[in-house]
Amino acid sequence: MRGHEMGEEEAKGMDENVKDQEGDQLEAKEVAFADIEPAFQEANGVQNMDFLLDVPLEVTVELGKARLTIGDLLRLSQGSVVELNKLTNQPLEIYANKKLMAEGEVVVVNQKFGIRLINIISPGDRVKNLS
Repeated sequence: MRGHEMGEEEAKGMDENVKDQEGDQLEAKEVAFADIEPAFQEANGVQNMDFLLDVPLEVTVELGKARLTIGDLLRLSQGSVVELNKLTNQPLEIYANKKLMAEGEVVVVNQKFGIRLINIISPGDRVKNLS
């Protein structure tokens, strides 16, 4: 069954025939909504978005990927090596909430792994990669 757009005359006709369960005529009223205005504006007219600074993000660094069969996965044991698809000279991908944001390289800081950012993905490129 295909739907169709209702013309203004059809809509008016429907309004006249709308009744509640008891059969009494119902009346529809037009609703007016207030205009939406920016909530946070500083004196110079720039929007203050400091409230976003505390929003948590999940940051993930992808070292590489591998495709294994279930059989290969079950044969893995302590000491097994899984070869990844990235070369040692390729940058690692850095994601924020599963969206590519930057590329970097591994560093060690106080005996912990870290990432040195070497390329920030431009906002235009990030928009292109959204899907």
